Amino acid sequence: MRDIMPSVNAWREKGAQIALATVVETWGSSPRKVGAKMAISADGEIAGSVSGGCVEGAVVEEALQALKEGRGRLLHFGVADETAWEVGLACGGTIEIFVEPLSPDHYDLAAEAVDGDRSVCTVTVIGGGEAVFGQKASLVLDGSESAIPPKETVVEQALLAAAREALALDRSIRTSIAYAAEPDQQLDVFADVTPAPPVLIMVGGVHIAVALGKLARVLGYRTVVIDPRKSFGSQARFPEVDQLLTDWPDEAMQNMPLTPSTSVAVLTHDPKIDDRALKVALPSRAGYVGALGSRKTQAKRRQRLLEAGLSEGELDRLRGPIGLSIGAQTPEEIALSIMAEIVASRHQPHEH
Repeated sequence: MRDIMPSVNAWREKGAQIALATVVETWGSSPRKVGAKMAISADGEIAGSVSGGCVEGAVVEEALQALKEGRGRLLHFGVADETAWEVGLACGGTIEIFVEPLSPDHYDLAAEAVDGDRSVCTVTVIGGGEAVFGQKASLVLDGSESAIPPKETVVEQALLAAAREALALDRSIRTSIAYAAEPDQQLDVFADVTPAPPVLIMVGGVHIAVALGKLARVLGYRTVVIDPRKSFGSQARFPEVDQLLTDWPDEAMQNMPLTPSTSVAVLTHDPKIDDRALKVALPSRAGYVGALGSRKTQAKRRQRLLEAGLSEGELDRLRGPIGLSIGAQTPEEIALSIMAEIVASRHQPHEH
């Protein structure tokens, strides 16, 4: 979504008609994942990509036709191994793409959520019910729920329920819902999630955090530094950090949404600060929690936190010593090892 927004916004300012193409499912090998998007203007301009190959030529033609008819369509491309490279599928496979005219209301809600670093889900009926084909619902969960449309019909309620499910998973899903007009019939729907940027919370404004914050920003993370010691948690040390807090970490983190896309790196080496952070982070939904320190330090920390009431299961979530073992010596190398472990945990969450 983010990659096509500048072009879509520019085209809309000119009053252009726009179609959106979204990858809703892949089988075999594909260079673009589910949720990948391409925008097509009525003048044939394109932004984004759904395959990287000549599939996109066919998608553009179908998109222009969808604009003429004012109706979406589900496209299916099956590719044999010997022709796979020609259409952008590395080793053969199948890809399904939903093409539809841009819905201004749903796009505006999604764009507003993206600009505000919030997650948004738009659900579309892509098959199964002619009367409701193409019907959409969008949902933003941020404490004050925003939805289009409001929950009026049974189908709308079901679409918003699918959106809530996808947002809880933090990923796009293709699923089925019952069609109220014909209870035995299922609607094929695609819940398209644009997640908020991942967040890295660094507890301790130490030298490692300076390097870690810079690396995280390059990788698209929103960065937060927490340190009650003002000499460490200063704007001079962290001029580019997104948020700088000089509160105690347990107080600061209580007001933060710790989600599966949140990583917490505890770096001070001071139990008075580190333990407070871990007491909040480990029982939370944060996707990654790591703490600096040797194995001996980790053992003492574990005992303290057990005595403080954390469970064995919660403590088993702690990555310590923090970072991948790459023989890191300098603060920059340690930051690299931490960031590599955070990225690995996002893509391989069950391999700890």
